[in-house]
Amino acid sequence: MSIRTRGINSYGHMGWFTVKCRICNRSLKIGVDVIYKCPKCEKKYKAYFCEADKRGLKGKCPYCGTELVPVI
Repeated sequence: MSIRTRGINSYGHMGWFTVKCRICNRSLKIGVDVIYKCPKCEKKYKAYFCEADKRGLKGKCPYCGTELVPVI
């Protein structure tokens, strides 16, 4: 008898590939949408940003001022 992971715990579920923009709370899909992150604040604040908010921030993180980098 094997135990399989199902539902939201399974690896193929979109929750594993989705992040939220810190400013507008837009749901962003990794690999589909253009996503930017702060290398310093990514773990502490989950600092991910959409393309529109990156332009509004002039490419700088609002928390520490570091240049935002695209998520690959």
